[in-house]
Amino acid sequence: MSPLKITTRDAMTGPVLEIIGDLDYATATDVRDLLTTLTLQPGQRLVLDLGGMEFCDSSGLTALIAARNHAQAAQADIALAAVPAQTLRVLRIVGLDQIFPLHPDRDAATQP
Repeated sequence: MSPLKITTRDAMTGPVLEIIGDLDYATATDVRDLLTTLTLQPGQRLVLDLGGMEFCDSSGLTALIAARNHAQAAQADIALAAVPAQTLRVLRIVGLDQIFPLHPDRDAATQP
């Protein structure tokens, strides 16, 4: 089990959250709590860089959906970047690949 680490940085398109480690039942609230402190402006894009994420369970998926809802409430966009293969497979199985724009890396996700 890898501890969760979240780093935040700003890009031209909006905030980027880099999620490293396990996004699971024990850590999903950390993402949700961080979202409550994140101010998004209409038209911005929230990017979740998942390249360092090692594991994601259903609670983690729920945290990703909470991030999407937070972005939509602010009239902003959301994108997932560098989604690990095992998580991408789950996103496709449950249909979340249809509601999240997916990008191969953070640079592609933060292009205006």
